[in-house]
Amino acid sequence: MNIREALLEVHSKEQASKITNYVGDDPKRFAELMNYLCGPNYRLSQRAAWPVSYCIQRRPILVKPYFNTLTKQLEREDAHVAVRRNVARLLQFVEIPKRYEGRIFEACYALLSNPSETVAVRVFSMTVAAKIAKDQPDLMDELRLAATQHPEAATAGFRSRARRVLGI
Repeated sequence: MNIREALLEVHSKEQASKITNYVGDDPKRFAELMNYLCGPNYRLSQRAAWPVSYCIQRRPILVKPYFNTLTKQLEREDAHVAVRRNVARLLQFVEIPKRYEGRIFEACYALLSNPSETVAVRVFSMTVAAKIAKDQPDLMDELRLAATQHPEAATAGFRSRARRVLGI
């Protein structure tokens, strides 16, 4: 399989699964997929996000060398929403190294606090930030405040996740 061609061929859950299965446990194939996620081509970046997320969910060990890269993607304001959504989503499934916790918490907090961000990005960011802050009551209080700050942007799913993750 040519990953680039597969990404450009069609954007669907089935195609993302095919790419994920092709990548499997192969670090070189995963590195190629990560290059598309972080590369300059907007369409390739968008389409690589979903299979990257699936790969990490299935094989969390693949993420180990990419925490800095993924953190940068969360911090980028110009990243496609699919990139932000899938990076935040995949971070729910992995142990975040201590040295990245601060940056990832800040990035997720900023995404959660932004009422114009999509609900999926805000929900996944809330979960990741709460995972980092679970033993720090002051940070959890900040997250609760951020989650309730814009009630007009809180869907039923958002409120449900906030109750489950933040206890509000």
